[in-house]
Amino acid sequence: MRPYAPTTIEKVNISAKADYAVRAAVELAAAPPGPMKGDRIAKEQGIPIKFLENILSQLNRSGIVNSQRGADGGYWLARPANKITVAEVIRAVDGPLANVRGLRPEAVSYDGTAKGLQEVWVAVRANLRAVLEKVTLADIAAGALPRAITKLTVDEDAWQPH
Repeated sequence: MRPYAPTTIEKVNISAKADYAVRAAVELAAAPPGPMKGDRIAKEQGIPIKFLENILSQLNRSGIVNSQRGADGGYWLARPANKITVAEVIRAVDGPLANVRGLRPEAVSYDGTAKGLQEVWVAVRANLRAVLEKVTLADIAAGALPRAITKLTVDEDAWQPH
């Protein structure tokens, strides 16, 4: 028996960086208009401030947040919260939503009986997009996810760790 060697997507893994980025962006979405200090976001969401500053810088470079230095400075969303999806935030800090051995699913190929596996990986990515590109920061901040998304969570099996 050969030892197990992972070569493909094994699970969807949301990094701490992506989780923190989405939480920080939702905090900004729920905030009153105007700049919000990074330390306040960090405190409200329990995110280490140094890690958060790096994340906010990436979100700024990606055009998701704006920032201003100084006593009256802080961070705010660059666009309305209902125009920013969870997928955008994740891509800003982690890159593509799905990859196989560091490659995009359309870039991998298989031979023989595994030939159809590429389509499976493309379908996995499509399903991630079907959720993450439909949910906006405004949806989360308002506690009102789209019906198609909440419908997915009604199934008891969705909550099982298998």
